[in-house]
Amino acid sequence: MRTPRPAARILLVDGAGRVLLFRFTPGDGRAPFWCTPGGALDPGETYPQAARRELREEVGIDHDCGPEIARRTVDFLTIERVEVTADERWFRVDIDACDVDPSGHTPLERRVMQTWRWFTRADLATDSDPIYPADILELLAATEPADAR
Repeated sequence: MRTPRPAARILLVDGAGRVLLFRFTPGDGRAPFWCTPGGALDPGETYPQAARRELREEVGIDHDCGPEIARRTVDFLTIERVEVTADERWFRVDIDACDVDPSGHTPLERRVMQTWRWFTRADLATDSDPIYPADILELLAATEPADAR
């Protein structure tokens, strides 16, 4: 039986239209993959609170993540090898620029997500490692601010 996992995920987009992804290296035989900032809710936390906390912990910026832009349910095996059904709520944060500050990373994050980078749309379409969510290009396009379209 899969464990329920409520989670907040963030599309962090800079002024050049690039999106920040972290490279996860599970170390258990699974191939490395790229994923957006975000993670499971802490007990008693709302999705917007979790999004803000995850952005602060994983990226090092304290920023309101705004309204929920998407919701999806996905089954996967976590880095800790737990089979989950994630109820993911997505938030888009547009910023001018930022440097990632990994000082808020947990010991597990320090071990499995040592690399991050800003991806252009072309990078997303051509990178050889899997990228999650798989439809990130469509999600980015669907959530572009009206003045950027």
